[in-house]
Amino acid sequence: MWSNWAGDQRCAPAAIERPTAVGEVLGAVERAVAAGRCVRAAGSGHSFTGAVLTDGTLVRLDRMCALLDADAATGLVRVEAGMTLRALSAALAEHRLALPNLGDIDQQSIAGAIATATHGTGVTLRNLSAQVRALRLVTAAGEIRELDGGDELLAARVALGALGIVTEVTLQTVPAFTLRGLDAPVALTAVLEELSAHVDGHRHFEFFVFPHADSALTRTNDAVEAPPRPRSKPRAYVDDVLLANRAFHLACLVGRACPGAIPSINRLVTRLAGTSTRTDRSDRVFATPRLVRFTEMEYALPRPVAADAVRAIKATAERYAINFPIEVRFVAPDDALLSPAHERETVYIAVHAFKGMEWEPYFRAVEAIADEHGGRPHWGKRHFQSAATLAPRYPGWERFAAVRARLDPGGLFSNAYTDRVLGPAV
Repeated sequence: MWSNWAGDQRCAPAAIERPTAVGEVLGAVERAVAAGRCVRAAGSGHSFTGAVLTDGTLVRLDRMCALLDADAATGLVRVEAGMTLRALSAALAEHRLALPNLGDIDQQSIAGAIATATHGTGVTLRNLSAQVRALRLVTAAGEIRELDGGDELLAARVALGALGIVTEVTLQTVPAFTLRGLDAPVALTAVLEELSAHVDGHRHFEFFVFPHADSALTRTNDAVEAPPRPRSKPRAYVDDVLLANRAFHLACLVGRACPGAIPSINRLVTRLAGTSTRTDRSDRVFATPRLVRFTEMEYALPRPVAADAVRAIKATAERYAINFPIEVRFVAPDDALLSPAHERETVYIAVHAFKGMEWEPYFRAVEAIADEHGGRPHWGKRHFQSAATLAPRYPGWERFAAVRARLDPGGLFSNAYTDRVLGPAV
């Protein structure tokens, strides 16, 4: 059996392969073809969709997890596809390099993160796949292809695993830097009224707002010319585990047992949130542990509609029993053909539901708001779209389909999810 991190996507593949090198990936593909099975690749399981699910061959890349090369002069690094973002950041630090941006979770594999257009926040910064300069791909024809430009690379940078199995990635990194992070509660009305000042005034800005609460929990991260000052292990444990996870988990359990108490609990959580400052190595500030299990949906909307969309989604959330906050982040446009931020400044708005609580009516209601603004779903998170509804939202849709038709004409790397959201391979 295979299961994702949230535990809500499971499959029983006919075969599970765990290669350690590209030659073993080729062998896994050849065996699948000989057996008449489709093939899907799995990273660390942090997608909330059915992207990995298969009853054919599942290729797990967790044994292909090395940093192969790092050039401090150019910032170019070569990494195996199964390496996690956390391990990559630690390895880069040894070369005084860093990724320019990260999300708030760093447990994803590099291949999974780029395949689904994983992102952080920062209006001048693009999502992680935009750092890809080349990648190595095992195709349905049993070839090892190096993609380093043109539509093939633009397609492969965000491809949901539908073009082949990525085995190595070349990334553009930057010199290591220190971030000063400030977390502070601010009245939601003030945040939304002065949103552009917040977003444009910081390298990274995001905020969280709980249904039924009037305060937003803001997070600003800015680069500083100062040495990192890591927290002590006890302090990090108290902040990241006891307060951010254990206490919040208890609040979620109470809310699940007594839904009528959720409005009061949410207001209490925001009242208890204080102001804190951290100055540390960039990746340590970006990412924090996520121990509370949940499911999630996230939409990429045009930045100008951010404030109106947040107001509408918060009002919608208050009609349901929701004890997780709405998360709001901002990214720059990029050119990957299936990037949700393709050719437009983007606000990402994410909604969550605690494990074991009903989520679908809430998510469908939020998706209806996103649809009104031409929203594009995060490829690794729940949504109800199909190829027919998505194609008009992506100017490069047909170009991606043409690359897919060349690299996987028989649909070897397909499953029910790719058939639904990309259409059957042709």
